[in-house]
Amino acid sequence: MSDSNETKPTSTTDSVVQTEKKQDTTNKPKTEKTPKDNNNNNANKSSKKSKTKFELKTPKGTQDYNPQQMVIREKVFGIIKSCFNRHGAVTIETPVFELKETLTGKYGEDSKLIYDLVDQGGELSSLRYDLTVPFARYVAMNGIKNMKRYHIARVYRRDNPVMTKGRFREFYQCDFDIAGQYDLMVPDSECLRLMCEILDQVKIGNYEIKLNHRKLLDSIFAICGVPEALFRPICSAVDKLDKEPWDVVRKEMVEQKNLDPSVADKIEPFVKLSGKPFELLAKITESGICAANAQAVQTLQDMKVLFEYLEALGCIDRIKFDLSLARGLDYYTGVIYEAVLTDQDRVGSISAGGRYDGLVGMYGSTNVPAVGFSIGIERIFTILEEEETKKQTKQRQNSTQVFIAQWDKGLIKDRLKLANELWSAGISTEYSYKENPAKGSNQLAYPDDFGIPFVIFLGKNEIETDTVSIKNRITKEQVSVTRSKLIETLKSMIKEFELNPPIIPTTTASTTSTTSTTTTSSN
Repeated sequence: MSDSNETKPTSTTDSVVQTEKKQDTTNKPKTEKTPKDNNNNNANKSSKKSKTKFELKTPKGTQDYNPQQMVIREKVFGIIKSCFNRHGAVTIETPVFELKETLTGKYGEDSKLIYDLVDQGGELSSLRYDLTVPFARYVAMNGIKNMKRYHIARVYRRDNPVMTKGRFREFYQCDFDIAGQYDLMVPDSECLRLMCEILDQVKIGNYEIKLNHRKLLDSIFAICGVPEALFRPICSAVDKLDKEPWDVVRKEMVEQKNLDPSVADKIEPFVKLSGKPFELLAKITESGICAANAQAVQTLQDMKVLFEYLEALGCIDRIKFDLSLARGLDYYTGVIYEAVLTDQDRVGSISAGGRYDGLVGMYGSTNVPAVGFSIGIERIFTILEEEETKKQTKQRQNSTQVFIAQWDKGLIKDRLKLANELWSAGISTEYSYKENPAKGSNQLAYPDDFGIPFVIFLGKNEIETDTVSIKNRITKEQVSVTRSKLIETLKSMIKEFELNPPIIPTTTASTTSTTSTTTTSSN
């Protein structure tokens, strides 16, 4: 798929022109340029012009992340991984591209967003659209009967990107899934509890989780008279109700999906029902609007069990029972849910998932039921980055704990020995790459810019007395210790610093080094 970089061969005409230029240095009269020569010169000018016009940028729907952004991203990833691990999940890795047939027929109308790769070796492949289908393939291929796993990785979609709203063509997903045959709604309730746990800990703001059931939605379609063959297409249309008004969705049902207008009108009152879980469940049950459909009756009973479990898990107040929620992907078969922010309208859903009991079986093996969800991490990052820019503080861009400063010339080897001692003790350390760095405050610009908390001063006097001076750049406290006590003292100071991290003003922030340094993390 990558473009090859070819060198343009020198043409015969170019060689002739070069020869003529050499001959111009003799006493022979100059020959006039031929039209062919002019064409070559024009071509060269055009080539130079095109080179100067080249715009250096990332592909549409992608972006680079600077160190300050990466601090936020790594922090959020750390929180999410911690939550996943707290629930006993293991992690796996799958290829960034799959065989095209692995992905075909799993995404409904969204299949058009899959990136297909150019066939170069006899296999038709596509970039993964999500992490759920590759997980199902992994379970089927390895004969797994039960597994609780998480996976954090990039996925790819040929979507129309809206960068300011966290919609990209290349982006991360953070997935958690439970595969296996378990009792009704037990793993489903844990997934919803974990979703709340993550969203609370990343401090994304107020949110609610819309919840529905695919079987209940199918039952409603059946009650309204929707032909079974149109269940999935109509479901896909209903899924757009969070972005489009009913009139627009109805028009799509009738004109594009060929649904009878009278049937579409019957669907409207159902998909406008939403409210608190137990209250709406009681309203639907008591009204009898689903009483004639056995599957609907059973599904409502199952939903009651789920709501009771969510109440026991302490997250029922985050749930909104919403019959308009459809989730457009074809592989969902049971409970479906989607988390949305309630105090911000600049992004869509920030997390979504549901039960997909038939996906593993689509690969020809014994079926393994599964349920899970994905965190829309890029949208969360967009919000957190906007909030960070409003603050008068910055996140530290690296984890360096100590910077070694040199006051006298000719001490490069002494600095290296000291750095080696600190690294061996597991202390993250940096120093200037200059043999004789600038004296005074200029040498301390780098630790100031990057919020490095401690500076060790090394000079001829310290070497002669076998001591060093340690300065806390935040509190301005400075102590002198013997080399034998250095590691012990530093670790104590670092521990105190980590227990009470300071607020670092943005005025000292910098993404580039003011002195040539190296960043080396501790082991």
